[in-house]
Amino acid sequence: MATLKAVKRDDHRSSVTKQLRKEGLVPGVVYGKKYGNESVAINGVELLKLLREEGRNAIISLEIGEEKPVEVMLHDHQMDAIRNELLHVDFFAVDMDEEIDVEVPIAIVGDPVGARDGGILQQPVFELVVRAKPNKIPDEITVDVSSLEIGDVITVADLKTTDEYSIFEDEDMTIATVLPPESEDVEEREVDLDAEPELIGAEEEEEA
Repeated sequence: MATLKAVKRDDHRSSVTKQLRKEGLVPGVVYGKKYGNESVAINGVELLKLLREEGRNAIISLEIGEEKPVEVMLHDHQMDAIRNELLHVDFFAVDMDEEIDVEVPIAIVGDPVGARDGGILQQPVFELVVRAKPNKIPDEITVDVSSLEIGDVITVADLKTTDEYSIFEDEDMTIATVLPPESEDVEEREVDLDAEPELIGAEEEEEA
């Protein structure tokens, strides 16, 4: 389990928040059904590094000052689009024995048979809602499309089930499909090579 240090944030004045950001800290909040709410500040660079290494649904042991560490997940965050910096984070205090709903990325693997025949692989969705205990959340859901021929479809119902998590999506939802190759009907026009080109203004000269 990844570890991240945090400090309590009791003063919510904008001037204090501005100073925190100058020091490389990002304001945030920790909340949960059994935890309540607590304002904190964390190192934004360390959090982004942790998420890159552990994944979006990582369980984090958050050490808030001298308090007992609390197990959390990143629930939401705000980014500065120009500077690509964190502005605010929301952590959800998890109960390791209680199931939660999270979005898990889909990993498409394999080269479809239909693609080699000119078909086009299409992936309409890139994440699925999964329900699982925090320590059973998969990093990704792998979908093998190697056997797909043109016109074939993989839906949620086709995915393998497991005792560790369940997928909360419509069973008919399309995960991947191979579409027929695009074809354009080109009409060939017959050209009379012996025909003389029409001269603009010729008719007007004859009338004159």
